[in-house]
Order: sequence, then C-alpha cells, then structure tokens
Amino acid sequence: MLSNKRLMGKASHRSLVLTTMTTVLLCSVLMTGKADALYILTGTNDSAVVFDSGAEAPELSDLSSRLVVVGADSDKTDLTLKAGEKVTISYEGEEKTVTSRNETISALLSRSHIVPSPLEMVQVDVSGEDLEITVASDLTFYETETAVDSYEVVRQANPNLAKGTEKVVQAGKDGTKTQTYEVIYANGQMVSRQLVEESEGTAVDQIVEYGTKAATVTSSDRITKVSANGNGGGYLTFTSGATLSYSKVLNMSATAYTTGYDGVGTITATGTTVRHGTVAVDPKVIPLGSRLYIVASNGSVVYGMAVAEDTGVRGNRIDLYHDTYNQCINFGRRDCTVYVLN
Repeated sequence: MLSNKRLMGKASHRSLVLTTMTTVLLCSVLMTGKADALYILTGTNDSAVVFDSGAEAPELSDLSSRLVVVGADSDKTDLTLKAGEKVTISYEGEEKTVTSRNETISALLSRSHIVPSPLEMVQVDVSGEDLEITVASDLTFYETETAVDSYEVVRQANPNLAKGTEKVVQAGKDGTKTQTYEVIYANGQMVSRQLVEESEGTAVDQIVEYGTKAATVTSSDRITKVSANGNGGGYLTFTSGATLSYSKVLNMSATAYTTGYDGVGTITATGTTVRHGTVAVDPKVIPLGSRLYIVASNGSVVYGMAVAEDTGVRGNRIDLYHDTYNQCINFGRRDCTVYVLN
C-alpha cells in the first residue's frame, strides 16, 4: 500500500491527506459526465490513487464526488466536513480561516469564493488537529511503498569442511522493506518520482559454508594467516584460499641432507625413496608417517609439505632432504616452525 507525508513542504504531517488536481475550471468539471480533470487522492487508508481523464466519473453534484477511493474502509466518495471545524485556507500567498458548516470540500471552497485555475491543485490536509486546505499550481508529496526484500546468499569459508564441498547452514527468507518516494506534480503533470529513503529490510540471508580444508598445498602457496585454537592446534590459511589444519606446533632446529654424502642412500628408514619433502625426525618427538608443513621461523625459507619418513636425529631436531648438495649448503642450519598436520 502507499502512504503519504505532508504535501507542499509540510513535512511534519505525512498521512491522512486528500489532494485533488484539476486540469479544467471547477465549473466545467461539475457539468460533464466524464472526469475531465486529473485527480490525486491520498487518504486515511494509506493509499494514493491517480484518477485520469479517461475514466468515467460518478455523476454527482460537486467536485469531491469525482474522487475514486481505492482500498478505503468505506464506500463513500465524498469528503464531508462536520460543522464547526476550524479550516485554514491558503491561496495565492494569503491565508484565511473559516468555520465549516457540515459541507463538502468543494462547497467550502465555493462559499469562500475560491475557484481553482485550470492547472491548480487542491490539497486537503486532515492529518493535524485543524483542517488545512492549500490551492496551488505545484504539488510535492511522499509515497511510501512496502516492497519485497529479497534475501541474499552469503558464502562463508569453513576450514573444517573439505575443499570442494559446501552446505547451507541457514536458509534464506524473503522479507519486506519500506521505500519512500518523492513525487512532484506541476501544471497537471508528474514531473518527478524518485526514491529518497529506504528502510532496512527484514529478509534473512541464506548462509552457505564452503570447505577450504585441503590435503596438501603447492610449493608456491604461502601462509597468509595462522589461526590457533585453545588446545595447541589450529589451521593455516594460504594465498590460494586453501586451509590445512594442524594439531600442534613445534619450534625446531633444522638441518639439510642429501644422497651420496655421509653415507646417505636413497631409501628411508620406512622404506620409501628419498625426495623433496622427506624429513628425518626423532620418532619420540614426531611419530613416523606424520604429515608436516615446515617454514623457517623468520620466514626466509619455506620448505613446505613434508612427511616424517626417515630417522637419524635426536631430540628437537629435524633434517630436511634436498635434491643437491649446494641446496643443503645454502640452507645450512636454521630455526624452523614445524606444523604437525591433522
């Protein structure tokens, strides 16, 4: 439904307003069987209706009988004033106060010797304690519509959900919102209608969680965030958006080794073939078979994904396999952060 605010700059009164716009002299309107005028009706039932010259009008004896009430609580097409009401009339820059005599608006204007010109409008404001009538050539009013507020889909990353899967954790639901439009009429024509205010809608967002938990990441992927929980574990977020969950973090002294030096062969203690990603650990510190992610504590080197498959070190140390001797020399000995992955 449409509602109104105060017409002609009276913004404090925004409802219960009846407006009649005529495009011919009042006397000619009263004599014709069709509505030769454009009327704008805004009433107490929160509606605004444009009744144009192409429609049949009731053949009654005064102007207000030509107003078509749509959605009103009653079938009356007249606006009749009770006797004794104080009425203020504004016309051509002057105001006058009269007292009603149990009469219609058009009768009151006629008795007050006011006949709207061809392109003037008659505004009847019954929203205040006293009745106010304004006759003018320009009209500004506000219409308020209740519109559908469509729900939006909000996607949220879930590091505990497998990458490539998703689930709806909150169903979306459409709601409503209130939109207020400023409408301007001049010389019998609408010249502007624009949205000036919109209330917050009542729609409920649909929330979809998508999984980011990965089994591995590429060698070029880098950590952008470390999210720790209260039990020593957490998850790593990478530039690709993937996440790896870990059960604990170890700060260790790391060295490098390769085949062909110090008697190192190509087969690990667990029977696998050495390669980048093979690391030697103390099984009492890191169980064999553990999946790891290793980065230098100062961020200078990222070794990346690794598996504890070899032995030969003791305590809080870790030996990282490299493909060449020069790589081992360049790595040297470094403090590293070792994430033990779930």
